Amino acid sequence: MDLQAEERLSTLPQTSSPTHCEMKRVRCPKCDNFITFDETRYAEGQSLVFQCPECGKQFGIRLGVSKLRRTQREENEQNRATPTVDDTSSQLGSIVVIENVFHYKQVLPLQMGDNQIGRYQKGNPINTPIETVDPSVDLLHCVINVSYDKQGRLKYVLRDANSNTGTFVDNVEIPPRERRVIYDGTLFTIGATSIILKLSNEE
Repeated sequence: MDLQAEERLSTLPQTSSPTHCEMKRVRCPKCDNFITFDETRYAEGQSLVFQCPECGKQFGIRLGVSKLRRTQREENEQNRATPTVDDTSSQLGSIVVIENVFHYKQVLPLQMGDNQIGRYQKGNPINTPIETVDPSVDLLHCVINVSYDKQGRLKYVLRDANSNTGTFVDNVEIPPRERRVIYDGTLFTIGATSIILKLSNEE
């Protein structure tokens, strides 16, 4: 590893604007702190070394191999009853998560029953975690329940999970204990994070 590259990485700002660059994030394996860097400054396959500004731990990654995404995917699959995400879950649709601060997009498949949505944290048992540094997203923020109605069609019901900042549909907050039926393309907001319900092509 080039020492100069290592020095540049250790001084990268964590909240830089993504203008004219492609910001990527890695998570410290010790304290779960996110570190943001400009991926376009380095070649694909290059090994990079980071030093966490929170706990001081040094760790390395190789560009082009997304350990961060693989880790969450493995955890999601372990939390789901179905053996793979691609067959049953893909037929049930997904949520598209857009973190407004970093324009960081995630697509998370839905499962039958309660999909517990909240901020990822090591040890948090929810089954639909969002990787985010948005402090206004609770560890368990809201729930989407997927079921079939009397006509055998899929039904999606959103409710807030007693979050601190609320769950909003079309800029209107869902009151406590109220359930809101949502549809393909429905936009709802938790904290500073926007989420869109996207159904499969078959729906």
